[in-house]
Amino acid sequence: MKRISVSPAVCHGKACVRGTRIMVSVILDNIAAGVARADILASYPALTPQDIDAVLAYAAELAREGTMELPLELTA
Repeated sequence: MKRISVSPAVCHGKACVRGTRIMVSVILDNIAAGVARADILASYPALTPQDIDAVLAYAAELAREGTMELPLELTA
C-alpha cells in the first residue's frame, strides 16, 4: 500500500493516491462507471497505471477485511 495514503491535511483524511489529492473513491467511481483506464489516466495526469492497480488492491482488501490499516501522514 505504498501508493495509497491518508492524511488529515489532505481531502479531510480520505484515502488518496500518495502525493496527490486524488481520492481512491474517485478512481473507483470512474472504474465502476465503465471509464477506461486510458481515459482515467488522461483525466488525471499525475496517476500511473500502477496507481490504479494500487487503488483496486486497496478496495479489494477493504472488501475482504472491512478495514485496513494505513500509516497516518502528519504532513501534507
